[in-house]
Amino acid sequence: MPNRTPLYDRHVALGGRMVDFGGWEMPQQYTSIRDEHLAVRKVAGLFDVSHMGRLNVEGRDAEAFLNSVVTNDVAGVQPGHAQYNLMCREDGGIIDDLVIYKSSPTDFVVVVNASNREKDVAWLRAHLPAGAAMEDRTDEVSLLAFQGPRAEELMPKQTSDTRDLPYFGFVKGTVAGVDGYIARTGYTGEDGFELFVPSKNVGDVWDALLENGRGQGVLPAGLGARDAARLEAALRLWGNDMDETVNAYEAGLGWTVKLDKGDFIGRDALAKVKEAGPRRRLIGLSMAAGNIPRHGAAVNRGGDAPADVARLPFYRGSAHTASAPAKSKDSN
Repeated sequence: MPNRTPLYDRHVALGGRMVDFGGWEMPQQYTSIRDEHLAVRKVAGLFDVSHMGRLNVEGRDAEAFLNSVVTNDVAGVQPGHAQYNLMCREDGGIIDDLVIYKSSPTDFVVVVNASNREKDVAWLRAHLPAGAAMEDRTDEVSLLAFQGPRAEELMPKQTSDTRDLPYFGFVKGTVAGVDGYIARTGYTGEDGFELFVPSKNVGDVWDALLENGRGQGVLPAGLGARDAARLEAALRLWGNDMDETVNAYEAGLGWTVKLDKGDFIGRDALAKVKEAGPRRRLIGLSMAAGNIPRHGAAVNRGGDAPADVARLPFYRGSAHTASAPAKSKDSN
């Protein structure tokens, strides 16, 4: 049976169409994907993303440990800031993409994809040194995403001031009177916040956000709107745009690889790919007319080798990503 977040009953009461996603029963949509997507783009949308894994990593060697298992340079992140990262196998294949929140060099929160949580925990534990400890706090701490151009303006009363919070910054504070962490991060391409609050209080925060946005155009938003928004913003989805057979350069994420930071798992393989160039690249597609290509369909352009469609279309027209040979003129 799929897991359920503490907000499951609220999703059902709001008319959420529940689906199994990464082992969790989550709302695909409430009213329509289009309406929810437009709310995110014009006002704000509220997402329950508590299915994402939340891991605490602490200890004197916490920073060195994380820096040894991810591609980006965790040591270069200032406390109170987050960083997008990839965790790779020795051959450079992407185990998962994740966000690391750094409170101090000895205190971190790592947010991982729901479908990869157990695999990620096992991988990290296998490399955990004596000077670091890791705790899976997915059940104790819930995660909301309040995303949109008016998100800051429409935060409820008894919420910490976020006007000076930079992009990918976070602060310990209160949301609707509930203690937690407020991060200026997200997965939609919009301004907005991800809110880490105790699971026992997440219902109160959810209710306050929707109540404060009542009459303003704020809507609860499901997985469909989130996927449409992230695709518009060219944000990657593990399992579609990348997996363990794809490396950072093939996924268009070479900017996350810091080869000069020192050794990390997958470094040697990625250095070779960078020197030789990737065999394939992720490209964007827009269909002008005709049938909609489905996941896995072959795409041909002239005499080029075929590319595999990696995503389904979203609400407006037909937008996709595809894995194409690196020699393609459209592969940058």
